[in-house]
Amino acid sequence: MDEIPRDRLTGALRRAAVKKHVAAIHVSGKLTLLQRRLSNVLLLNAYDTLTTEAVHRIDARTLCLMIGYNSHDMDTLKQSLRGLAETVAEWDMLDSDGRQEWGVSSLLAYARLKGGVCEYAYSPALAQKLHDPKVFALINMNIQRRFTSGHALALYENCYRFLKTGSTGWWPLDIFRRLMGLGDSAYYETFKHLNAKIIKPAVDEVNRSSNIIVTPQTRKLGRTVTDIRFLIRENPQLAILDLDDGEGARKSPVYERLRSLGAADRLARQWIAEHGEEVLAAKLDYVAGQGGEVKNPMGYLAAALTKGYGPPAAAPPRPAAAPDIAARAERLRRIQTVVGQRTPTQRDADRRLFLAKLQGAARDDFERHGWMSALNAAAIRAFWGDLHPGLFDGIAEDGPA
Repeated sequence: MDEIPRDRLTGALRRAAVKKHVAAIHVSGKLTLLQRRLSNVLLLNAYDTLTTEAVHRIDARTLCLMIGYNSHDMDTLKQSLRGLAETVAEWDMLDSDGRQEWGVSSLLAYARLKGGVCEYAYSPALAQKLHDPKVFALINMNIQRRFTSGHALALYENCYRFLKTGSTGWWPLDIFRRLMGLGDSAYYETFKHLNAKIIKPAVDEVNRSSNIIVTPQTRKLGRTVTDIRFLIRENPQLAILDLDDGEGARKSPVYERLRSLGAADRLARQWIAEHGEEVLAAKLDYVAGQGGEVKNPMGYLAAALTKGYGPPAAAPPRPAAAPDIAARAERLRRIQTVVGQRTPTQRDADRRLFLAKLQGAARDDFERHGWMSALNAAAIRAFWGDLHPGLFDGIAEDGPA
C-alpha cells in the first residue's frame, strides 16, 4: 500500500478526533510477507472506488509482478488470495457520534481469477473503514518493497498508523501475538522467545528499512511481562521515502498516459512519485514502441519498472544516488540535534523566522513536515548553516538537499 494521505491527516484533525484516529483495524492471521504485500496492492488498486463500487478488478499478471511473484505463478496467487479470504479484520472504535462500535469481517469477501483478471471484493463495512485515513493507513509501496520479513512488515503496518500520536498505546501480549500472526503458537507465549525471535528482529528491520523508528516498552505484573507498546517517531534518514501524494501529479502528461494505459489514479501517482516523470516517459515510450507484440501493456510496464526493461540510456530512478541520500540524512541528523538543544521558546522563534520567508506550497510543506520538509531542504540547510557556521562541515555539497 502507498503512504497515508498526509494532506488529509493534518490541520483538520482536532484533538477530540485523536481517539478515533488511534482506534484502527487489526488484521490477524498468519500472513506471509507476499500475502501482506498482496493485501496492500489490492487495496491500492481499489482505493479510488472503494466505497462506490462493490467489485474491483486488476490484471492478474500485473498483480503478480507488482508483488514479486512470477507472473505465470497462478497457483501461488490462488493460495495467497485464499489466505486473505480466511483472514479476519477486527475493529473496536468510537463512531462519529461517540458511540462504541465493534466489527469483524474477512479481509476479502471473495476473490476470483477468470480470463487473466483478478476480481475481488470487500465487505461494505470493511470497505468504509479501509477508505477512512483516520482509521486505516495506506502503506507506501516503495517502503513496503524494502521489507524481507513478514513479521517486520506486520509490525510496521500496526505502528505506522499511530505515527501522529507517537505511540501505539498498550497492547496485551495476547493481542500483540495475534497482530503478528502468532496467536496459536505456544512457543511464543514465553516472552523471552517472543522478544528474541520476533520483537527484536522486527524492530531492527523497521528502524533500518522504513520511514519510522519504533521503540518497544513493556509493562509487568510482578516479574511477568503482560503488555507492550511501541513509541513511534519519523526516521530522519529514510523520511524521503515517505513520498508526497500531492495533486500536482494529476497535471502531468505522464499521469494521463498511465491512466489511458489502465493504471488506477493512486497507482499512477505512486509510480510518478517513485520513479519520476522522465523515467516513466521513457518506459512508456519503450512499451508503446513494441507495437502489437505487447498484449498486456500495463503488465509489461510493471515489468519494465521492476526488472529494468527499456532503453539502456534511461535515467536512473529518483531519489538519486545513495551518496546524496546519505549526505542529506547526515544533514537532517545534525539539524535535529541542534533543534533538540534549543529551548522551546527558541524553537518557536526559529520556526516563525523561517516561515516568514515562505509562501504557497513551500510554506504548506514546512507547516506539514517542519524541518524534515523536502521541498525546503536547500533553504533549511542555508538557514541552519547561517545560525551555526560549520554545522555541515565534512558533508558533501553535491546533493540537492
